[in-house]
Amino acid sequence: MIHLAIVDDHPLILNGIKELLSEYTHIIITGEFPNAKSLLSAFAVSCPDILLLDIQLPDKSGDKLLIELKKKYPGLKVIVLSNFDSALYISNMMSNGADGYLLKTSGKLSIIHAIESVYQGIPYLANDLKKKVSQLEEGVKKNMSSKFMLTKREKEVLQLIVNGHTNNEIAQKLFLSIHTIENYRDNILMKLEVKNTALMVKKAIALSLVD
Repeated sequence: MIHLAIVDDHPLILNGIKELLSEYTHIIITGEFPNAKSLLSAFAVSCPDILLLDIQLPDKSGDKLLIELKKKYPGLKVIVLSNFDSALYISNMMSNGADGYLLKTSGKLSIIHAIESVYQGIPYLANDLKKKVSQLEEGVKKNMSSKFMLTKREKEVLQLIVNGHTNNEIAQKLFLSIHTIENYRDNILMKLEVKNTALMVKKAIALSLVD
């Protein structure tokens, strides 16, 4: 059984979701709430498996409530309900801990799929939203990569550092002096705006600067 709660200040939305889910006996609605205050009071006593969260509540913004809920109830799965299809907004909500994101115009099968997927620990985004977010993230990566422009030789050195080679090994592979390799390493640290090799490697991978 999947225990589900819904928070939305629009009775039509609440009733519509209840009616939609009524034929699915493995999904039990354990709570319906018009605002964040009533939800938080109820959750202090008993927390469901999944929450359908409207992001436009009268007493608290959905993004703040999401962060608060995830901190208090780390096992709670949250599916955001929204009219916003902005890739940036969706990406931010997922980064803040949302396990799924549904538009209020979503059909019955999409809603059921989202609930069942999230219950199984699989994040849910409809294909069109997933594509939007993916395009946004790729654009951000490209912009970040262009910001940290490395020379061809710096990229070679960086790749070898990421692969775990020491300065001595890199110097031998590239037929350069250790002093030259150290200079390249310092330049890369400066360009990537990091203080040590571990952070350099982490940032290089995150920005797809290396293979």
